[in-house]
Amino acid sequence: MPQTVLITGTGRPYALGFNLVRRYLENGDRVFASIRRPSEALEALQKEYPDQLHILTMDIASTASVNVAAEEAARWTDHIDLIINNATTASADTMKELPDFDLDLIAPAVNVGAVRPIRVVKAFLPLLKKSEIGALVVNISSEAGSIGRCYRTFYLDYGTEKAALNMLTMTLRNYFRNDPNLNIICLHPGWMRTNPGNTEAPLDPYEHAETLRLLFETKRHDKDGPVFITYSGEAYPW
Repeated sequence: MPQTVLITGTGRPYALGFNLVRRYLENGDRVFASIRRPSEALEALQKEYPDQLHILTMDIASTASVNVAAEEAARWTDHIDLIINNATTASADTMKELPDFDLDLIAPAVNVGAVRPIRVVKAFLPLLKKSEIGALVVNISSEAGSIGRCYRTFYLDYGTEKAALNMLTMTLRNYFRNDPNLNIICLHPGWMRTNPGNTEAPLDPYEHAETLRLLFETKRHDKDGPVFITYSGEAYPW
């Protein structure tokens, strides 16, 4: 049965979000793909799938912008079955250590990387609740957000935003606990070749997107399994 999917952060053709859009379209699903600025690659994909792909322009750092996008989506569909919160950010200082890092860059990163997925969930919650197959929210996190396995001396912004995202995911998991039709997880997706020059990463975004698509279907109704998981479905330390 085709489902209706919302994916954020979908504008870059080499990145995970765009390739998740491709995989869901190829599976016959209806996709709302959100972007902050125009994407030629996504527009080309829309021409290929005019009846399945809807592009939403949405600044996920703005509650008002997210609410407007949710109202637009509601004019096209009466439900959402899956939200993949993929959009993220990192500052220009992300690889710097404390003496050289501008600490004023942490709060904006947390706003985009942690609070923005919750903005999306809140705005689209009425559509999620109308899913007939049970709605799932997937927050794309990172091993960099694990406090238990933190080993870096940099990523002061990126690591903080992902740790905060993990906490917010668990808080919403508790909120959804007694609703059999709503579930939420956060995912360490693995190291992917998301830039053309990145040849060291082991995972191809297009191939890996299918692995994740299949994994998500196993988690839709899994209320008792781990919440923070790897791309192989195993629990990852908070």
